Amino acid sequence: MKILVNDHAGHPFQVQLSRALAGRGHEVRHSFTAQLQTPRGALERREADPTNLDFFPIVLSRPFSRYGLLERARQENELGRKLSAAARRFHPDVVVSANTPLGAQAMLAKECRKMGTGFVFWLQDLLGVGIRNNLEKKLPVPGKVVGRMYIGLEHRLLRQSEAVVAITEDFVPICRKAGVAPERIHVVENWAPLDEVGVVEKENPWSRAHGLDGTFNFIYSGTLGMKHNPRLLLDLARAFAGEKQVRVVVISEGLGAGFLKEQKEKPGLDNLVLMGFQPFEQVPLVQGAADVLVAILEPDAGVFAVPSKVLTYLCARRPLLLAVPPENLAARIVSGQGAGIVAAPGDGEAFIDGARRLWRDADLRQKMAANGRRYAEKTFDIERIADRFEGIIQGAKRK
Repeated sequence: MKILVNDHAGHPFQVQLSRALAGRGHEVRHSFTAQLQTPRGALERREADPTNLDFFPIVLSRPFSRYGLLERARQENELGRKLSAAARRFHPDVVVSANTPLGAQAMLAKECRKMGTGFVFWLQDLLGVGIRNNLEKKLPVPGKVVGRMYIGLEHRLLRQSEAVVAITEDFVPICRKAGVAPERIHVVENWAPLDEVGVVEKENPWSRAHGLDGTFNFIYSGTLGMKHNPRLLLDLARAFAGEKQVRVVVISEGLGAGFLKEQKEKPGLDNLVLMGFQPFEQVPLVQGAADVLVAILEPDAGVFAVPSKVLTYLCARRPLLLAVPPENLAARIVSGQGAGIVAAPGDGEAFIDGARRLWRDADLRQKMAANGRRYAEKTFDIERIADRFEGIIQGAKRK
């Protein structure tokens, strides 16, 4: 089959799926938005890649805006047009599309219907709910109206898709409410590319280059956007300001990183280390430099967003410290597997207490780290995952 896997974000595990499908003989094109400020996977051909796999960056006229409402709407339209054109040229049997802004997703889905191409909505986040929540904070009345429009659009796209891949059972009731037939809903939890994000010693070239090989490091690596609270990382740095060997390392870009950069100029935050996104091949070294890996999510994110960075963290054999709603799938995995400490996002005291507990207790860190890696090795089997997707994609192909 000819398969177009479109992942707006270019995340590592979607790239791994494309490689696995191509390895099974399918002709696979992996498209992604080129100018997006986010951590990326290995989005270039490797020497070992089969000839039936290629990568297709969608190049916009300017970097994609996450936060400017009018500019984002314009760019979603541009992205949708370019995605549709790319789909027409490739003319796949099935398109699998993830993380794509709803306006662009709608244009791509419409193009697929014109071509007679099956469309699989890979539901990573409930974008409509996220948009409504964010707009209501800024403009309560009009925000609610616009938010409902986006939720309605998302529901229509889900309903019209040949298949929906939901990353958590929590999304199934929403899909059913949207009118998606039960037989079209498939739950495949996200994963991380275990073979590419291995266990690395703390003393490694990256940690030495950044002076982090001899310090105790809390490391946050990933997006700091509107559904996160960077103040928690600031509070973490302040809580350990008196400990000369402790560092709070934040590897990110965007609004949250900008906020932390402004705060770092104030006295007493020498232990806060800020840097931009690192290349994907450096991720194992970055995570290896950590004593504790950190993830945060805002309370109103609830179940509508599942931070994939947590799954990548689990591969590193390091304990996790999360400030995530307890009902979120990431929180349930970490708590259930004993892979780290989870605090509610609004409970800063519990978050700092958890950090201190991990800092003081090396045996606890070692135990939680081993539990997380064990879960990753048991769960992140790409061949089994590719089996699931291959069956879903085959079923979505229009006759």
